[in-house]
Amino acid sequence: MDPAYLLDGGIGLGVLIIGVATLLLFMRVGRTLDRVDTVLDQSMAQLDKLSGPIGETLTHVGGVMGTVDGTLAKVSGVMDALENIASSLAKMTTAAQGAVTPTLLNAAHLVTNVTEGLRRIVTGGNGRSETHREEHSDEWRD
Repeated sequence: MDPAYLLDGGIGLGVLIIGVATLLLFMRVGRTLDRVDTVLDQSMAQLDKLSGPIGETLTHVGGVMGTVDGTLAKVSGVMDALENIASSLAKMTTAAQGAVTPTLLNAAHLVTNVTEGLRRIVTGGNGRSETHREEHSDEWRD
């Protein structure tokens, strides 16, 4: 027997074994991919079942958010109105204080002057009574 035939036969057998191993490997990969495909189909079916309720929930949440946005816009408008009212009240208080204070001071001066005038008329002279003049006579002389 020629060693070249033996070498060719060995190479052929090795290639055959590699081919069979590759065939078995791809068959296992094919079965694994079939299982993955089945799992993905089941997952898609479950997602299809859930898509309706999830869509309804998201629509409901969107409606609630729209309501919240509208309510916040109304609250913002109310807050602006309250700020305007507070500003107007502050201005009105300042104006009232400016108008009333001089009037009260004038009334106080008027009452003081009337009292002083009545005291002068009743007691005569500078409006001091005799006992008052005697008690404070030392102060007036200095």
